[in-house]
Amino acid sequence: MIKRRDWLKGLVLTLGLAWVGANVLPASAQAEEKVTVFAAASLKNALDAINAEWQKESGKETTVSYAASSALAKQVEQGAPADVFISADLAWMDYLTEKKLIKDDTRANLLGNRIVLVSGKKDAGPVEIKQGFDLAAILGDGRLAMGAVDSVPAGKYGKAALEKLDAWKAVEPKVAGAESVRAALLLVSRGEAPYGIVYQTDAAADPGVKVVGTFPEDSHPPIIYPIAITAESKSPDAAAYVDFVKSAKAAELFEKQGFTVLK
Repeated sequence: MIKRRDWLKGLVLTLGLAWVGANVLPASAQAEEKVTVFAAASLKNALDAINAEWQKESGKETTVSYAASSALAKQVEQGAPADVFISADLAWMDYLTEKKLIKDDTRANLLGNRIVLVSGKKDAGPVEIKQGFDLAAILGDGRLAMGAVDSVPAGKYGKAALEKLDAWKAVEPKVAGAESVRAALLLVSRGEAPYGIVYQTDAAADPGVKVVGTFPEDSHPPIIYPIAITAESKSPDAAAYVDFVKSAKAAELFEKQGFTVLK
């Protein structure tokens, strides 16, 4: 009788452990299978849609952190557990390349973009952006919202364009630097700055702003978004995810948001 009782206890314990294994371990394993993506803030709308398609097709999930490329690159340098990095410029990808923090053979130029001048005023008229245009006069007592010009790619592109067009010196004291291009967009959308310089894709994503001018492409370095897998990534799905982001289906979603897909 004692042996039978002991056997039943063992059976219950075994079944209990089996239940725990079936209900706890897979959830833990599933969490580990997520591809962690660090992506430039300007990619949010397009990449959210692409990630939804990726999950639908593959059954896999992603965890995405959106921020300025500069901030994300520094986080990768400090050991943040990212599998994939998508930068809004070549410089921050080069930064990680030099530190051997990405897998060189996975790096590719993914997208192109444009920078535009936006206003939150519905009655704001068009601005002809050309050599010597007087942006300071257009701003009046207001501020110009931009990504931080020493680190955020959109801010760096904007400063380069204004310097090339001989407008930077007069505008510099009026610049309101933001931690990311989306933060700069928000300043304009909320009416805290009358004008801002953002990507055309950001402007398209926010109905609270209107594009009043587009910067000539030759006024700043080419806007290129590179993608790569990080050197420390252990994700078995990272390569498949990058392939999907480079696929024709993803290209349609990027183009829908105003990006140029680089072949």
